[in-house]
Amino acid sequence: MIERINSITYGILDDLKKLNEYIYNNPELGYGEFKSSKAHINLLREYGFQIEEEYLEIKTAFKASYESNKEGPTICYLSEYDALPGIGHGCGHNLLGTTNTGAAVVLRHLLDEIGGKVIVFGTPAEETSGAKVTMVEKGAFKDIDIAMLAHPAPVYNKSGTSLALEPIQFSFKGKASHAASDPEKGINALDAVIMTFNSINALREHILPSARIHGVITEGGKAANIVPDLAIAQFYVRTETKAYLQELAEKVKNCARGAALATGTTLEISNYEFIYDDLVTNESLSNVFSENLRIQGIENPDNMKLSFGSLDMGNVSYVCPAIHPYFGIYGDESIAAHTEEFRDATLTDKAYENMIITINALVKTGIQVIQDKDLLERIKKEFRNSKK
Repeated sequence: MIERINSITYGILDDLKKLNEYIYNNPELGYGEFKSSKAHINLLREYGFQIEEEYLEIKTAFKASYESNKEGPTICYLSEYDALPGIGHGCGHNLLGTTNTGAAVVLRHLLDEIGGKVIVFGTPAEETSGAKVTMVEKGAFKDIDIAMLAHPAPVYNKSGTSLALEPIQFSFKGKASHAASDPEKGINALDAVIMTFNSINALREHILPSARIHGVITEGGKAANIVPDLAIAQFYVRTETKAYLQELAEKVKNCARGAALATGTTLEISNYEFIYDDLVTNESLSNVFSENLRIQGIENPDNMKLSFGSLDMGNVSYVCPAIHPYFGIYGDESIAAHTEEFRDATLTDKAYENMIITINALVKTGIQVIQDKDLLERIKKEFRNSKK
């Protein structure tokens, strides 16, 4: 079967290269990916997919569907295509979207024979406030049997974990006054921000070592001779699990509440981006994908990525069985993601070679889930158990 899948993949390779290079040359930030999403839509429509543009009222999101005439599971691939400020596709989302959209197109060629349905979600803004969160909240995944997304990386890494994330903004409001002649008439909002940072630093002694709290001051006053009447700080709070995130985020918020009380400022707490859940990898599904890489000659598909950030794919993993593996485009770890070097590596022969291998593995995994009822039940049983 891999040989047949490989033949179909090579048959659409020119189209995939054009898509990858077009998006590379037209980087767009989150929720502004109009050219990129349209390029995916045009390719998918050409291969017979039914398209819902501006999906769930998200301007640059889409849903592409192809349904066979035979009953069977629904396989979902997720494509990202947002870029980074300044360096363009330093995270490789041009190649990410191409790979996952490509897998859907290849599987579509086989679906009439084996049955089932394939869906591609175009998911904007992963780098900032990811659209997958909105899609989960609005029920986009309720009929999905499995969801897969393969991400470019320096080397291959199996689907593992990500950190749950809450982005918290603290806005302190005080009272302006002349800092020299009338300081007693002022209420210093910047003092409240500084106290918040100091309280959080004291809190660090009493949190799990795997947790992360990092922040910046985005507004701290206008001039040294004016008592700041507005000060704003933004933090990311990250933990290994969704449950601990709720506990730790409340402690961080209490640091700000205490600072507001101490300084006499008023405090407004908000989320300036979406909250991300931790990624819960479905190991039954992950093992099948890794084996499909291994039979194509990838020697270490089960490497585990030790350092990780946060992903909106985590939210998906709480509503359906999901994996988020990484495929190597460089061959070693001498370059890092979010760099110009990584961006340019997405156009190399090595990147295309491993893109093909990854597409083949994604497609073969989808076929096995469709054809093997016992496998699908193991995947779903693991998912149900993980939710407990």
